[in-house]
Amino acid sequence: MATYVLIHAAAVDSWYWGPLSAELRARGHQVVAPDLPCEDESAGLQEYADTVVEAIGDRTGLVVVAHSFGGFTGPLVCERVPVDLLVMLQAQVPAPGESPGAWWAETGYPAARAEADLLRGVVPGTEEDASSLVLHDTPPELAAAFLADHQRRQAPTPFGRPWPAASWPDVPTRFLLSADDRFFPAGFMRRLVVERLGFEPDEMPGDHCPMLGHPEEVAERLEAYRTAL
Repeated sequence: MATYVLIHAAAVDSWYWGPLSAELRARGHQVVAPDLPCEDESAGLQEYADTVVEAIGDRTGLVVVAHSFGGFTGPLVCERVPVDLLVMLQAQVPAPGESPGAWWAETGYPAARAEADLLRGVVPGTEEDASSLVLHDTPPELAAAFLADHQRRQAPTPFGRPWPAASWPDVPTRFLLSADDRFFPAGFMRRLVVERLGFEPDEMPGDHCPMLGHPEEVAERLEAYRTAL
């Protein structure tokens, strides 16, 4: 039995892990999916990691799964507790000393996003809503519930502080890319993973939140990574 530790994105709570958590529990595993203190003006990434470590407690067989902005917290957790595997699920990949606020420009995200938007026919300057940009492949009832009840205010504190890790943790790492994500375009993410992690990501269908649209496939991918260790 493993313990899957699921770390959510910015400005949301852990609700969206529900379908994936059910798949993992059905396979006999424990799941830890804490709510990060994103509304706390005093909390930075170290405090986010503190929250995750506290939720883990004395559990073992840890597989950390970090999504989106959770990519800044997942590696920090790996420095604090014995982790068997880190899986970056369509996650931001930080560099030592880089703040989350600086990540966008330093990775070339604006130009990559603009190019991807043009390729799919989006007129420059168009403001897309979340249903189109990040949840277009999510079942409508889940997307509606997510947007209505599980958005949170995100304090700016973590975005202005450098990522505190000196290097990537010495933990087996995999990257699972959502090939249909419009927010983090696939081409941009492929390049980022190769440049910063040194390997090609694996890919699956899905928008920015594949744990909602494809929970069974995400669970199968995670289990394949775990059993291959």
